[in-house]
Amino acid sequence: MLFSDLPIIEPILRAISDEGYTTPTPIQSAAIPTILKGRDFLGCAQTGTGKTAAFAIPILQLLYAKKDPLKGKRKIKTLIVTPTRELAIQIEESFKAYGRYTGLHQAVVFGGVKQGNQVERLRQGVDILIATPGRLLDLMGQGYISLADIDIFVLDEADRMLDMGFINDIKKLLKVIPVKRQTLFFSATMAPEIMTLAGTILRNPEKVEITPVSTTAETITQWVYHIDKWSKNSLIVHLLEDPKIRNVLVFTRTKHGADKVVKFLVGRGIVAEAIHGNKSQNNRQRALSNFKEQTTRVLVATDIASRWIDIDELEYMINYDIPNISETYVHRIGRTGRAGARGTAISFCDNDDVAHLRDIEKLISQKIPVVEDHPFPRTNVTPSNRELAVAAKVAGGGRGRWSSDPRFTKSPREDRFSSPRGEGHSHQKPRTSERTHGADKTSTPRSTPGGSYARPSTPGNRPSGPKGEQVKKGYYGGR
Repeated sequence: MLFSDLPIIEPILRAISDEGYTTPTPIQSAAIPTILKGRDFLGCAQTGTGKTAAFAIPILQLLYAKKDPLKGKRKIKTLIVTPTRELAIQIEESFKAYGRYTGLHQAVVFGGVKQGNQVERLRQGVDILIATPGRLLDLMGQGYISLADIDIFVLDEADRMLDMGFINDIKKLLKVIPVKRQTLFFSATMAPEIMTLAGTILRNPEKVEITPVSTTAETITQWVYHIDKWSKNSLIVHLLEDPKIRNVLVFTRTKHGADKVVKFLVGRGIVAEAIHGNKSQNNRQRALSNFKEQTTRVLVATDIASRWIDIDELEYMINYDIPNISETYVHRIGRTGRAGARGTAISFCDNDDVAHLRDIEKLISQKIPVVEDHPFPRTNVTPSNRELAVAAKVAGGGRGRWSSDPRFTKSPREDRFSSPRGEGHSHQKPRTSERTHGADKTSTPRSTPGGSYARPSTPGNRPSGPKGEQVKKGYYGGR
């Protein structure tokens, strides 16, 4: 089937041709005719299968057919809500590309930047609004956005929306958009909670499920390295010695972990940047652009980026941390091997990740080949926290939790960490004060009048009661 075989009008077909597309993906072939009929739609498809075009093309055609020839401020007819700023920007770019000959206007609003430019764009009038939930509700509260004229409502990446805690924001939106509308619901997974949400906002939808989430592309070669946690940095540097790896996308479990990996790589002369929720919008866009242009060799990201990073001809990705949710593994490695291209997915598996690896292999119904021949095999020996702290210090890792290099030795100055802890470390003087705390507290009684506890006599803590032989039993400073 070709795009020309679908009931798409000429201005949009011309724009699709300009983009170089001729054959629709399965989700596009299923969604476009259904949406053009005005029906609600429930689509489940892996990321990278063309979901954006699946709803953008028919929406543009429906709005083009209803375009008001009268002049005046445009009213928002379509609302697309998506979880991240980057995905919102990419959706807007798709609407611009496919709708360049329709005369329709679109705008995007998202948080993390000043609202001035976005407000000015809204004042000019738009037909299609793409938004993240927080900024959308904020601008609605300020009176800049009205959703009273919405004809089509799109909830994109619904599963990620729930993961990020936007369910209450979605419920607020559902209360203000018109009940009589066409609703399009797209998600990469169909967990029970997703089906429950879909059931509350869709009316007799056409349901299409393309490529279950448990499926990995045959064009992606998968490998796993069994390794100690503290050797991961050394292994990634070892892998990057291969000149074939021109650029690589690396996934970590946490934002802090992403920043630590970048710091380590940069210290070894490797151009790397991190992209995650704590970075500003400008920094994230710049890092992504640098990576696409291959001025940055390594882009380190958290899972929030696994859905919207769309990079042509990305050949390599590395799971620095294996995800604890099996479906996330499929989404991560789906960043490579796109559109039939070849890709390589590498995973580092430490002692804590063995169970997660088994769950992943069960989900995808295949055993991931293990690379045995590498310089940092797993030792199955877990060092103590004290040894790890010493290793990090010797390797120049600062106060980080894990060593940057497994090859370390203790110096004589560090012997104090191996000796039993007494009154304090070797550089501390023994306590002479009678005030003691915690485990160091002794039960030696003080011979004070009446057996009362007496604080040391200091200028700011002198007893104020009678002195000398007139002191009464049990009386000390009025206590």
